[in-house]
Amino acid sequence: MTVTRLRPAVVCAALLEALDASEGRRRRRKRDTTPDAIGMSLKRQLLAQSVDADPDPEAFEAWLLERCLTGRVDASIGALRAMAREVLAEWQFAAASADFREWLTAGAPSEDRGPALSATLAFLPSSQDLDGR
Repeated sequence: MTVTRLRPAVVCAALLEALDASEGRRRRRKRDTTPDAIGMSLKRQLLAQSVDADPDPEAFEAWLLERCLTGRVDASIGALRAMAREVLAEWQFAAASADFREWLTAGAPSEDRGPALSATLAFLPSSQDLDGR
């Protein structure tokens, strides 16, 4: 099986765009969504840091762990760790699933927001992105 080795920054940039739709859903819920907002804020922070730092795919998990260990003092390490695990899982899923990459590339279309915006970065793998195994 060939696995696409996408740069985490590429996937994280598209995931940041996808958060817009989930934010619309959160605001329409009839319950207190403060915990959701806190988690999404932490996730947004990790995604933005990933885009800025552009860590190597092989070091992404360790890079996320370092963010958890050196994160904000006012953030729960458990909450930060949960969001880091989610970011890692979504990046791994994007690397393994062409359908998920296509959805992200299309701007993560959803019924919760208007017309999809195209992702800011393309997911078309170059020869360097493919694991030759």
